[in-house]
Amino acid sequence: MYNPDRTIMGNTETTTETSKRTERRRWNGTDLGLIAVFAALVAGAALVPGLALNGFGVPITFQTLAVMLTGLVLGPARGFAAVGLYTLLGLAGLPIFSQGRSGLAILAGPSAGYIIAFPIAAAVVGWLATVVVRRTTKARALWFFLAATVTSVVFVHTLGVLGIALNSKATLEQAFLSDLVFYPGDIIKNLLAAAVAVALHRAFPDVLVRRVRRRTQSAQSA
Repeated sequence: MYNPDRTIMGNTETTTETSKRTERRRWNGTDLGLIAVFAALVAGAALVPGLALNGFGVPITFQTLAVMLTGLVLGPARGFAAVGLYTLLGLAGLPIFSQGRSGLAILAGPSAGYIIAFPIAAAVVGWLATVVVRRTTKARALWFFLAATVTSVVFVHTLGVLGIALNSKATLEQAFLSDLVFYPGDIIKNLLAAAVAVALHRAFPDVLVRRVRRRTQSAQSA
């Protein structure tokens, strides 16, 4: 039999569930502000003078520190948006890439793979950060460090090596050997990123920790 009360209740439940999903997905002014701030952080890190160059002219900068910190603090979506915004602005012509470079021409240079990898790395390490936050409160700095290190090796260094090989006419072996110069610094930068991310989450749990917990609780109650 047709039950109007049941239909109304069903529609109400559906509407409520839809509203909750929309609320979870919508970014507010704080989210947009954080995206802008961290995009500026990545840009600032890129403009800090590098300590040295590898054999193909790719500078050592603090960018990977800023990229990993962005993902660890903001999570996957906002982390990707922040680093993606930085990348798009640089490709559009703002001199915010390392050594003040800008424009689409950088995609034909040896740094292309690293530039492309940065937004992806921010998203991946951000997703790993949410997994850590959801599953444990112990040794969080260690897990963040491991997440950043795995992400940098698998995505940043791999795409960086491919970019060097493709744009510099080098062999993969030559590109790989030139990329090794970045590893010691990246380990230190990942340690710093993990430590700073843990401190920021303790000081501002609403940025990511409470968001992850609310989503976990909503998923469990659904």
